[in-house]
Amino acid sequence: MPDIKLLDGKKIPFTKSINGFELAKKISKTLEKEALIMEVDGELKDLSYQIKKNSVVKIVTSKDKEGLEVLRHDAAHIMAMSVQELFPGTQVTIGPVIENGFYYDFARKDPFTSDDLKKIEKKMSEIIDRDVKTKREVWERGKAIAHFKKIGEKYKAEIIESIPANEELSIYHHGDTWHDLCRGPHLASSGKIGKAFKLTKVSGAYWRGDSKNEMLQRIYGTCWNSKKDLDDYLNRLEEAEKRDHRKLGKEMNLFHFREESPGAVFWHEKGWILFQRLIEYMRLKQRLAGYKEINTPEILDKSLWEKSGHWEKFGENMYTSETPDEKTFAIKPMNCPGCVQVFNQGLKSYRDLPLKLSEFGKVHRYEASGALHGLLRVRAFTQDDAHIFCTEEQITEECLSVTNLILEIYKDLGFKDVLLQFSDRPEKRVGDDKIWDKSEAALLTAIKKSKLKYEINKGDGAFYGPKIDFVLRDAIGRDWQCGTLQVDLNLPGRLGASFVDKDGSKKIPVMLHRALFGSLERFIGILIEHYAGKLPLWLSPTQAVVLPISEENNNYSKKLFEDLFKEGIKCEVDLKNQKINYKIREHSLSKVPILLICGKKEEEKNTVTIRKLGSEKQETIKKEKLINDLIMLNKFPLN
Repeated sequence: MPDIKLLDGKKIPFTKSINGFELAKKISKTLEKEALIMEVDGELKDLSYQIKKNSVVKIVTSKDKEGLEVLRHDAAHIMAMSVQELFPGTQVTIGPVIENGFYYDFARKDPFTSDDLKKIEKKMSEIIDRDVKTKREVWERGKAIAHFKKIGEKYKAEIIESIPANEELSIYHHGDTWHDLCRGPHLASSGKIGKAFKLTKVSGAYWRGDSKNEMLQRIYGTCWNSKKDLDDYLNRLEEAEKRDHRKLGKEMNLFHFREESPGAVFWHEKGWILFQRLIEYMRLKQRLAGYKEINTPEILDKSLWEKSGHWEKFGENMYTSETPDEKTFAIKPMNCPGCVQVFNQGLKSYRDLPLKLSEFGKVHRYEASGALHGLLRVRAFTQDDAHIFCTEEQITEECLSVTNLILEIYKDLGFKDVLLQFSDRPEKRVGDDKIWDKSEAALLTAIKKSKLKYEINKGDGAFYGPKIDFVLRDAIGRDWQCGTLQVDLNLPGRLGASFVDKDGSKKIPVMLHRALFGSLERFIGILIEHYAGKLPLWLSPTQAVVLPISEENNNYSKKLFEDLFKEGIKCEVDLKNQKINYKIREHSLSKVPILLICGKKEEEKNTVTIRKLGSEKQETIKKEKLINDLIMLNKFPLN
């Protein structure tokens, strides 16, 4: 008979098998009301699951991450159920939980409208009020395929046909008629979902993400455990829309995209100034940290990618070209193999290590067109890459050094809330398990010594080694994975890298892959949204605009512009024959940090009136003080 051990260490003996409902009731009446699902020996289960042996059990509520996910999963099912009640003949495909919500893909001839979403929401509320019961059944494969084909659900039948033969097929029923293929777990009834949900949008999605397949309609929704959490999230969405970098990038005249080169950025002058300013800042930080900057070719022979393992593991995402002499080349999706070739030039000694080689390398990776999203998801981007060649004994120290550098840089750029995510070996990988054991142990040691908060992503490492991802939180609470640090004990050996050790023997170096921004394009998008376009003065592509009140003040204004320009301030002078209020509005919309107004009084007293972005207040100061203040504000914010 089972002994149930709770997470707090308490043990509860039972004389017969027990389900989650009974266990929650035994623990407390409050938990009985709040229980959604349970975790049994690390696996999530329905509350109806019978526990027959000694187990470690956790009752999951809406306060837990897993509880919130199951609320969203059930909301997705109830949405699909509502759609099929309202629009008979619509086929359902897949409906997973995603960050902050859920979606379901539907096959339907007519497009869903915003009015349809309101109808679906209303129907969902009705089903939740009915509190329909959930029931799980295990079906035989042939029966399941035949059933879904019979009721016209060809997509569902195709999914079942692709599931491995040894995998159990579970069917979840919500009420008496609606059911779907699903691994679960699920809530005991629809009433547990509550009313803190909202359908947010409709978009197109190819069946199984393949553009060769038919287009489906994807309805997105969000679900939370309280009305307050829902309202907070919807407010964040509204704020995110105002901060959309694509909209602000147009207003600030930074960049654009074209169909002729999808996923590649056309930088305008001001956007390119911002791009180069970030590189200048990073170069200085890296020089101070002991990095040597290199540059490697963008196109390399297929044979090198085969040696590195990229051709096998990443080949489908690489752009390739055949030359007239029948050689195959690939545009680099990563900088690593090229960097190893630089390391391999000349004999290296243990005294040369650690050797830190940085590169602002342009890379190209194929992304499905539907996944492209402004600067945040592109096909052509620049990595602020670096590879550190070191000994096994130096791994922990170098990982700590990289971690500290990344945190300094994020702080300089206005990000203070950073989470570390440790990812260990994936299923598809190169190298033997002994090497992976060493890599993972060294990286975890570095994480623990940093004393930062971290979480573990099982099986999400790079194919050549484990990694740390650095996740930063922006001004409106969104998380962005940016920097990465990867320990690689595989690639250097595959590409023939070596050094001479103290005893004269030849050794293979460890290679640490490191990116701080990750992609400069993506990081610029994040920066624009974090600051809502109001970038710090040292980063702004236009830091100040001089505005004469009338033509009589043009000469004084032009002289001020020249004085600022000589001191390296990125400024402009607006001599257009327009009213001063119109000019102020125009440049404020372009997010210029400082407007310098020059009229008759300013010219007589050798002063300037300053108007800062986001403020109605104005301040008049001496011209010399203004220049000195701007020189100081234009310096890199180095720790």
